[in-house]
Amino acid sequence: MAVDYTVIVVYLAGMLAMGWWGMRRARSKSDFLVAGRRLGPAMYSGTMAAIVLGGASTIGGVGLGYKYGLSGAWMVFTIGLGLLALSVFFSARIARLKVYTVSEMLDLRYGGRAGVISGVVMWAYTLMLAVTSTIAYATIFDVLFDMNRTVAIILGGSIVVAYSTLGGMWSITLTDMVQFVVKTIGVLLLLLPIAVVKAGGFWEMKAKLPTEYFDPLGIGGETIFTYVLIYTFGMLIGQDIWQRVFTARGDRTAKWGGTVAGTYCLVYALAGAVIGTAARVLYPKLGNADDAFATIVKDELPVGVRGLVLAAALAAVMSTSSGALIACATVANNDIWSRLRGAVRRTRDEHDEVKGNRAFILLMGLAVIGTAIALNNVVEALTVAYNLLVGGLLVPILGGLMWKRGTVQGALASVIVGGLVVIGLMAGYGILANEPVYYGLLSSLVAYVAVSLVTKPTDAAVLATWRERLAGRSPELVSEPVPAHQ
Repeated sequence: MAVDYTVIVVYLAGMLAMGWWGMRRARSKSDFLVAGRRLGPAMYSGTMAAIVLGGASTIGGVGLGYKYGLSGAWMVFTIGLGLLALSVFFSARIARLKVYTVSEMLDLRYGGRAGVISGVVMWAYTLMLAVTSTIAYATIFDVLFDMNRTVAIILGGSIVVAYSTLGGMWSITLTDMVQFVVKTIGVLLLLLPIAVVKAGGFWEMKAKLPTEYFDPLGIGGETIFTYVLIYTFGMLIGQDIWQRVFTARGDRTAKWGGTVAGTYCLVYALAGAVIGTAARVLYPKLGNADDAFATIVKDELPVGVRGLVLAAALAAVMSTSSGALIACATVANNDIWSRLRGAVRRTRDEHDEVKGNRAFILLMGLAVIGTAIALNNVVEALTVAYNLLVGGLLVPILGGLMWKRGTVQGALASVIVGGLVVIGLMAGYGILANEPVYYGLLSSLVAYVAVSLVTKPTDAAVLATWRERLAGRSPELVSEPVPAHQ
């Protein structure tokens, strides 16, 4: 294992070095939070693919392939569909807004007062996304070093917090590009063909497994529909995803670079399902489907290759973890803390703003590591976060982009009603039930439309400013968002 250990240690050291290099480029708030809005197509595509394809997409995607066969690709496939929809229909408009957070977009569209409530919901989602990614370090380091769970979480989490705090989005962008390359080589070019060959080839796999393993809809129509609601729609509105859109150099980069990344996700989804199916042939009696990835890597790959593929899994986890961490810190600082203390134009010192955001990344990173150590049921925690995100924020965000009659009162009603229905139904049906997100989304839509229609239309001056920003004819905001009481 010495060679494998060396590969992993070199990889981790490289991540820290990238963080240190990125620190030299993060001289302003724009540099620190959105990489100066300067990413070209190649870098934008790689980093966008890196953030959406995390540990759940890699380890979990292989696990679903082990359990359901080729239809296990649907979870990651719906993530790719969401990214494609975002890129084709919305990303150009989002990039032109020149904001930093989803809540700033809501304030700009509705004229203020929607920010704190939406910020709290978005903060909970990004926090739990970062927590679940951080917990995944325990699985990987256990395979590598037989390491204690808590120590593994602290080690992996500390590395991500370190390079994210140093250089912000520039460091994360540089590390994500490395992680994208490592994932592509490790999973698509090495693990996929080796797993299929070890299982005897595709036709041998088909002969040894039940026919439902090769049914594209074998996982079930209701499950696929739920994946679309949670993951496809979640891709459209998540702060972690939008913050990457904000890094694009221009409209075309956001649209076509995102389209390339979304297509890559579709390929990655199928690869994970095929690897899992091969693992089912090789190890038909695993106690936990999520062990399929680690088992096939540990037992079937040669020395050196094994280290690179485990580095690919680590890269998948780190890219999602760092993206969620900076999103969580950005929301906490810009949408919650700054609004609650009424910090409008408190300072124009870009250096002070970088220091403040850097402090929030460190603070949120410590909170993520502590929560990850304390938390056991990761799936339930992430389900709560996604249900609240989709049930509470999907309608007012897409409604604001698509329906000019939507009002701030309708947006607030939509967030509150959708969120309360989701929470109530999760208490009644269970956290992992499908009903909470179904009825939460429906009630959010009804509240948004009904309240918007019975309240005064959004002020014409607010809509005019909104249209100017959508058209890219208005300069970037130079102050903090409008506070909630205005």
